[in-house]
Amino acid sequence: MQSQKTKLLVQAALLAALTTVATMVIRIPTPTLGYIHLGDGMVLLCGILLGPGVGAAAAGIGSMLADLFSGYMAWVPGTLAIKAATAFVGGLLYHRVARRAAHTPVRTVLAGIPAEVLMVFGYFVYEIGLSVVSGSGFAAAATASAAGIPFNLVQGAAGVILSAVLLPVLSHASGDMAERIKT
Repeated sequence: MQSQKTKLLVQAALLAALTTVATMVIRIPTPTLGYIHLGDGMVLLCGILLGPGVGAAAAGIGSMLADLFSGYMAWVPGTLAIKAATAFVGGLLYHRVARRAAHTPVRTVLAGIPAEVLMVFGYFVYEIGLSVVSGSGFAAAATASAAGIPFNLVQGAAGVILSAVLLPVLSHASGDMAERIKT
């Protein structure tokens, strides 16, 4: 039992590190001063491979570290919560709701789309909050924050596609961890 817990901890740390790297290595700048990255694919994979709870922790920490290391300090707490919630919802839907779809890429897409919609909404709300706290009016903050929605949708779509492509490879490499972990 102890070796199984140790293995899960090591896998969570590895996936958190891979999430950080995937977020930081390939970055496509956006006009909203953010960037599109491949980290969302790893966020979904954290929830799917590790289960919703542990996957949420790994995804949140890995994504948060990318913001921390990149100097996006104001986004660190929001990213931790939003990416953890994204992984939790993606993992939960993959393991509980989408079981009827036997094909893994289909299950991944069915679980990933609502999870990424949550990510887009989470960043929209968080950005409004940051703007209001720094002195903007609510309407102006909401209007300005809406400019980031299309870029976050592209990022989310890329994450769903990347996770659907990588899941069969990572599941096989980890001894089909996605099917063995009980949530």
